[in-house]
Amino acid sequence: QVQLVESGGGLVQAGGSLRLSCAASGRTTSSAHMGWFRQAPGKEREFVSTISWSGQLAYYAESVKDRFTIARDNAKNTVYLEMNSLKPEDTAVYYCAATNSLWIAGGFRKRNEYDYWGQGTQVTVSS
Repeated sequence: QVQLVESGGGLVQAGGSLRLSCAASGRTTSSAHMGWFRQAPGKEREFVSTISWSGQLAYYAESVKDRFTIARDNAKNTVYLEMNSLKPEDTAVYYCAATNSLWIAGGFRKRNEYDYWGQGTQVTVSS
């Protein structure tokens, strides 16, 4: 089992920045590929970013590319999502996810490709 706990969400003005953290614990967390998703009210949970276990490969949704950066510190079993130039449409609950599946080209972008999920952290961007 892998346990994931997100933190770092909050209220920020448009144009501002936040850094989300996802602390992982449990079996083989350092070898798990990780991802971030988000879900706005009344909408489906959508892919934001994914990172390989080594941290060398990372991919982003077009809507956040060049504004968000995913990173990981395997020594701390933590994955980060640095969010800059935030927009009101970034408002959502952000979820961290993990998978122990073998890496696939382009990373894991679908909800059903992940085995473990955190409880989420709220990000609200005011205009």
